[in-house]
Amino acid sequence: MEMPDFAALFGVCSCGRKTCSTCSGFQLTPRTAAVLWSMAQILADQGYDDVEEHGGEIIARRNDWSLFDRYPRITWGQDATWRRQAARSYDDLAAELAHGDWPLPTCPAEEMALHLILYDALPALNDGWIGIGEAKLASLPEHAEDFNWDEMTDVFFQDFDILSLMNPELDGIDDPDDDLNSQMAMGDYRPAAWFISFQNMSARDPQRAFRR
Repeated sequence: MEMPDFAALFGVCSCGRKTCSTCSGFQLTPRTAAVLWSMAQILADQGYDDVEEHGGEIIARRNDWSLFDRYPRITWGQDATWRRQAARSYDDLAAELAHGDWPLPTCPAEEMALHLILYDALPALNDGWIGIGEAKLASLPEHAEDFNWDEMTDVFFQDFDILSLMNPELDGIDDPDDDLNSQMAMGDYRPAAWFISFQNMSARDPQRAFRR
């Protein structure tokens, strides 16, 4: 897929003046956007590969999977339709970046997708497997805020509730009737709710296509 013109899509300021409102806030730089966009597509492909190879199999042996064995255990018995929707979540985030927007998750599935994108981005950069090639990345303007992963985590997510699902000691917290869930005002994180938009986010077009 042709890489979007991230230099044009994500204009950044480098003036460094303390009075500059742009410099004083978070800036998503062209190089960072390119890496996130590419990682989103790599992980989407892994998800679609899992669907094609395993369909709705229950995850038992983790080394047989490309992506979905990295998800919370409560999702390991989901069917092929659920997994295909989860794979599309990466494409949805990539599409936001391709339009010059921040990849803000609109539902739990996109939260999980973005966490994995950010988690994989740094080792991908270090190992040279970001998917767009070093020459293409080097063609984009450098900026002091390139690859500011920690700040991205703070800016892109409304909360980190979904990460609680990774802790086996908190089994059941996905259910809104769970006591801890209620205390945290966490909401419904059961797998069936993963594609329901958050109340403060616009829903995605339910008729949008799947890449494959």
